[in-house]
Amino acid sequence: MKKFRGIFLKNDYEISLLREANQIVARILDDIQTRIKPGICTMELEERANDLCTEFRAKPAFKGYQGFPYTLCCSLNDVIVHGFPTRDELKSGDILSIDMGVQYRGFFGDSARTFAVGDVSLEAGMLMQVTLDALHKGIEQARTGNNLYDISAAIEMHARKNNCSIIKRFVGHGIGANLHEKPELPNFVPSRMPGLPLKKGMVLAIEPMFSLGSEQVEIMQDNWTARTTDRSLAAHFEHTVAITKDGPEILSTLDK
Repeated sequence: MKKFRGIFLKNDYEISLLREANQIVARILDDIQTRIKPGICTMELEERANDLCTEFRAKPAFKGYQGFPYTLCCSLNDVIVHGFPTRDELKSGDILSIDMGVQYRGFFGDSARTFAVGDVSLEAGMLMQVTLDALHKGIEQARTGNNLYDISAAIEMHARKNNCSIIKRFVGHGIGANLHEKPELPNFVPSRMPGLPLKKGMVLAIEPMFSLGSEQVEIMQDNWTARTTDRSLAAHFEHTVAITKDGPEILSTLDK
């Protein structure tokens, strides 16, 4: 594996392994999506994800990572990220962000989606759509010849245009044989920070997190659950993306 400024550049074979890991994540999230409805609890989704990891012979990436106790991050309504699955029933109008990762054949997959539970408010639907669209606008910039912060700028611009707050405390990251690798990828352009040229073989987990209110974060007593301080709704979408000679390739979606 080559390096550029401390960042691992993956060859075609390594990207193929990353693709396999990420497509397992996509299959699990697709399965979970069919199960989300009012009355179900997120612990049922956790149990299903564990069963599917066993079926696909993949290791949950998050369970045990720095002490995190579950396979899924289940973040409900004002929880931004790192929420725990529970036995509480979901209600119509909730929005649920699920972050999922696996390790497979020595490489990691990582992806997140925010789901509507039943009928949600116009504001909640807007937040989810803006966050998803910002992810894809960032992905469009993940190409050789661009700068890392071109991705950040595209995400930030879309949030500002649509009056959503960017959760700055959490950022995207490189991914490969480690779940978190260099570089860090903020969803905004840091002031007075030099950029980084994007190179073929970089693989990035791009993950905007937006809220309808405050950008400030409160970490709960479990030392994981991150909520908006004003309890406004938050959404989170993530894809793992390889930078190739032909442009960005989303690894964490199924081949159609």
